[in-house]
Amino acid sequence: MTKIRVYELAQELNVPSKDLIKILLEEFSVKVKNHMSVIEEEDAELIKELIGSVEKESEVVELYESIENENVVKNIKKEKIKKTDKKASKKSGEVEEELLEFIEIEGTISVKELSDKLKKPVTEVIRELIFVGVMAGINQEIDFETAEKLCKKFDVQAIEKEEEEGAVEEDTDLEEDINGVKRSPIITVMGHVDHGKTSLLDAIKQTDVTSTEAGGITQHIGAYTVKVNNETLTFLDTPGHEAFTAMRARGAKITDIVILVVAADDGIMPQTVEAINHCKAAEVPMIIAINKMDKVGANPDRVKQELTEHGLVAEDWGGDVICVPVSAHTREGLEQLLEMVVLSSEMMELKADPDRNAKGTVVEARLDKGRGPVATLLVQNGTLKVGDSIYVGTTYGRIRAMFNDKGEKIKEAGPSMPAEILGLSDVPSSGERFVVAKDEKTARARADKKAESIRQEKFQKSHKVSLEDLYSQIQEGKVKELDLIVKADVQGSVEAIIQSLEKLSTNTVKVRVIHGAVGAISETDITLASASNALIIGFNVRPTVNASAMAEKEEVEIKTYRIIYDALEDIKSAMVGLLDPEYKEVVLGTLEVRETYKVSNVGTIAGCYVQTGKITRNSKVRIIRQGIVILDTDLGSLKRFKDDVKEVNTGYECGVTIERFNDIKIGDLIEAYIIEEIKIKSL
Repeated sequence: MTKIRVYELAQELNVPSKDLIKILLEEFSVKVKNHMSVIEEEDAELIKELIGSVEKESEVVELYESIENENVVKNIKKEKIKKTDKKASKKSGEVEEELLEFIEIEGTISVKELSDKLKKPVTEVIRELIFVGVMAGINQEIDFETAEKLCKKFDVQAIEKEEEEGAVEEDTDLEEDINGVKRSPIITVMGHVDHGKTSLLDAIKQTDVTSTEAGGITQHIGAYTVKVNNETLTFLDTPGHEAFTAMRARGAKITDIVILVVAADDGIMPQTVEAINHCKAAEVPMIIAINKMDKVGANPDRVKQELTEHGLVAEDWGGDVICVPVSAHTREGLEQLLEMVVLSSEMMELKADPDRNAKGTVVEARLDKGRGPVATLLVQNGTLKVGDSIYVGTTYGRIRAMFNDKGEKIKEAGPSMPAEILGLSDVPSSGERFVVAKDEKTARARADKKAESIRQEKFQKSHKVSLEDLYSQIQEGKVKELDLIVKADVQGSVEAIIQSLEKLSTNTVKVRVIHGAVGAISETDITLASASNALIIGFNVRPTVNASAMAEKEEVEIKTYRIIYDALEDIKSAMVGLLDPEYKEVVLGTLEVRETYKVSNVGTIAGCYVQTGKITRNSKVRIIRQGIVILDTDLGSLKRFKDDVKEVNTGYECGVTIERFNDIKIGDLIEAYIIEEIKIKSL
């Protein structure tokens, strides 16, 4: 039976692909993944009959009316305030026209400005501020809540002025403007180490090098643009999925398309799997570049076969994932790869409004000795101009100079364009959002407000998911999907655990494993868990020292088990609110084995250095070899020189023997822990 792709049908119907996908799902219960998916021609004919331009026009009218209604409601509110104040003035017998009814305040305001708006002496305003518990000088800024209290003292209604377009809070959605014009796609290249990611990026850069630019890109700013058939593509030159996920952890959705590089002679490797899972979690479409096609032993079909094991089926195998064989060395397939990126971006119908104030994301930033704080910004909407005042998290400033990816001075940067800027008060963090404000004073006020909110957050616990409070979060509606990351000692265990965990899904909560792999729990796992609000489940593996510290900082919960049944029971009990642990494990410290000695009648003595925490005589211990737990047992003896001791702290050396175990090796880690009884709080 003949089939048709979604984007082809969308073109026939003259509707955006994403709208058609939504209609297919909601109206016809036809599930399609993206614009490259195929549907039966019979279904397509039925859809053609039922979808008409009138329906689209009516939706636009409804949208317009809803926007108008919002404006009407706002106006009604203002009129209501006016009428209320007028009635009050009539009752008191005052001259109605001279009565000050309300004033508008934008975010924060200085005491001097407020006194001017109230038409009152500054001394009187300061005195009234003292009565409401605020000590403020003539030039000091006060927030809207304080100003509102003060205004009531003078029988004036304070109204918070609506933000002008572009001068909004940094948690504002940075999605494309549906009413804007076409913008360039933003692409990130990922892949396993040594699979040719850097070589491919270099080859792509060369496509845009002219004879006058013999040196190629003259200045590294973390992002660059490439022209392909009169289309501009923006590439992020990030270290890989770690940076990609770190940005997502800060709430920045910066990438439209990911090019996943897989070596044709090597196939899917651990970092490839991580990249796939990170992209799935971020819901970013992937184009597979099967690299090193010039190598002996290149086998693209094997790569496609391995991709199917991770839910990615190539187009020529009946799926919807674009796979392009390339060679960064010979430049084979490079043009086709870039054309596929252009086609995919056209189907996504990316839009932005260049006429509004700019907003976007920090790609990277550094402190330059000669120029001060330097930041590379990626404009995602609007146009950024020299002279604009911006705020980025707790940083602010006025743009003094701007450079493009070639190192050339520019005056403005439009949507999807990277630009290096000077003029910020401090170095911002990668992934922070920037927003253009009305003036530098407003930008500073916004940055100060953000700094204050960060300080306040330190006093409040974040709502990271944990097994102990999972049930209450489910009841409050905060958790509808429990995301898990699974790490185990062998691949067979990973697969078995994932299948068992996902079967725990209920009508209320879906259990989803977003990443599963072999090996120790790493910092990358913590980053992904933090970005996705996921729990980490480990089987016969332990977190690295850095991962443990990072998990504590990011408040990511790590649960480790030796028996699959125990994990399933814990999660099942947590979901129904029956998890009631009586004991908990407390890790005391970590030791590194630096030497071993065989002593007759004693066995093997391990000469150790205490890396973190401490070890005590009554500790239980785990022997960890290359991230895998090979033994969990009791401590035999603990000595300093020839003397038995009760404990040894960080930075000291000691000798230990392990109960009924002599196969200790140099480089092994010993994790000391105790089991504590959980005290039940009295009511």
